[in-house]
Amino acid sequence: MDRTEQKKIARQSLLLAGLPDETAEELISKGRWRHFARGETIFFQGERATAIHIVIDGWVKLFRISPNGAEAIVNVFTRGSSFGEAMAFRKLPYPVSAEAVTECEILQIPSREFVAMMERRPEICTSILAATFQHLHSLVSDVEHLKAQTGAQRVAEFLLDLADCPSGSCKVNLPYDKVLIAGRLGMKPESLSRAFSKLRKQGVKVGRHHAEIEDVERLAAFADRDTASAWGSCE
Repeated sequence: MDRTEQKKIARQSLLLAGLPDETAEELISKGRWRHFARGETIFFQGERATAIHIVIDGWVKLFRISPNGAEAIVNVFTRGSSFGEAMAFRKLPYPVSAEAVTECEILQIPSREFVAMMERRPEICTSILAATFQHLHSLVSDVEHLKAQTGAQRVAEFLLDLADCPSGSCKVNLPYDKVLIAGRLGMKPESLSRAFSKLRKQGVKVGRHHAEIEDVERLAAFADRDTASAWGSCE
């Protein structure tokens, strides 16, 4: 991927999309382009935040290590997503660690450049607040899904998010291993396996690295159905 394409992806990120072209270009020009190998740490929990990260290509996971040593997946990001803004703007330690799930290309914009830009041009703060609100909305949505959807419905929605076709049949690539998918969806690996089995009735066939959806609209209807009508089918 050439630098022009990388800049285009960065420009379309939620964080920069609402900014004037001149402002976005200036911020991008002050950023650092980084390549991370699969499994490489991007930052550690407790490390002081100094940059905002935009994923240009690949997948990144945010996770915490509990006192008993267990890993808890907080979120997973891919192309065009930004993360670490809130901590970087306030120069606070990261509450999570970040790791490249696949090979990754990431643009790191120093938070001091962002803050200086906001001080010079207060009108761009609205765009920054909008991006922050969208992150919060996403977190609230995740909590809602954990409480209101069955495991099979959460997996169905995950697959639909990866699908690039609005209707008909569709084949989607699974971006990372099933243990990580389970963690992202708040499930145990065995629960994920059961959910995949239940989705066979909805026309979904899951392979090692991909899933085939027989009818996208049918799967979407299943993901959105009233969970009260299927109370006994959780996990």
